[in-house]
Amino acid sequence: MNQTSYNLCSFVHRPAILNFKMNSKKLVFKKVKGSDINSIALIISVLVNLPRMLSMFSFNIIEDERLNTVSPIDLLVRFVFLFVSSWVILQFNANWHYNFKQFSSGLKDIGIALMVHVLVYFAIVQSLFAIYPIIVDKHLTKQEINLFYFIYVVIFIILFFIANLLRFQIIQRENILENERLKRQSLQSELSALKNQLNPHFLFNSLNSLSFLVKENKEATTFVSKLSFMYRYILQSGQIDSISLKEELKFLESYIYLIKTRYREKFSITIEIDDRFMDKNIPILALQLLVENAVKHNEISKIHPLNVRVYSEDNYIIVENKIRLRTSFVDSTGSGLGNLDKRYFLLKQQHIVIKNTNQIFKVNLPLN
Repeated sequence: MNQTSYNLCSFVHRPAILNFKMNSKKLVFKKVKGSDINSIALIISVLVNLPRMLSMFSFNIIEDERLNTVSPIDLLVRFVFLFVSSWVILQFNANWHYNFKQFSSGLKDIGIALMVHVLVYFAIVQSLFAIYPIIVDKHLTKQEINLFYFIYVVIFIILFFIANLLRFQIIQRENILENERLKRQSLQSELSALKNQLNPHFLFNSLNSLSFLVKENKEATTFVSKLSFMYRYILQSGQIDSISLKEELKFLESYIYLIKTRYREKFSITIEIDDRFMDKNIPILALQLLVENAVKHNEISKIHPLNVRVYSEDNYIIVENKIRLRTSFVDSTGSGLGNLDKRYFLLKQQHIVIKNTNQIFKVNLPLN
């Protein structure tokens, strides 16, 4: 990617937007098992109809004349209606409710849930009142009808809390599993970090050995020393976000030495920064990235040497160079300046300013 493409006119003159994209996949949640819901609905139906079941076998624990005339078909109708209504309410509050909850929120969600409960309640009760006389061949008294209304209201309230307890249990179980997964990831990361510590120690030991071998060669010894310092600094960059301009310039000095060792008189850099800015913080490796960007994308030769200027102006540190693009292929991801701008915005709530005018490429780093 050539340097001209870094102009990014709109990127320079308006704030870059950091897009944090949400997962577009449909919300997936673990359902309460059907066996659990069936079991609870069955238990509720058995418990409510237990007095009638016992009366059929002449175990009249509760003295009530109405229980003396209980028939199997009467018991079956009551049992089936109660089981179905219990199953529907449990399924709705434990599972079905969450299918449409993602499409509604707040008062709308509460309103829909309340409306469903009311509709199910009246549908079940009215169906029972209509079917019972036909199947059982017996009309319900007004007292029995009022009792049905009361019993089903109580049962619906109880089922509502049971269903939410089942859902809460599922959420708790999922949270425990998620926490365990995060713990495993954390342990794996710590293990990887411990493994990675071997690499820097190996490199520094190798550099020390190399320095000993070339100790008679002052230039080579200095090169190894600068390289070692750079590597330590880069490792440090993974632990801190920003650093003082003074420290950043020390690192840049080592990087410049390596570049000059390669290009000699074909590369030069001038640094003119007011001392009052030395304690200002900038994102770590910011200056190195900009100098490297200039070296990577521009021709460096005896005929066309590269000169980079680093200077302060107003409340900016400016890195500039004359554009003379390389004709050869440049291996670059093209994300360096974009990443630097994002780091600046996250740390300082400011954007870097990129300018490309009169064949001069400038990047302004704000210090406010």
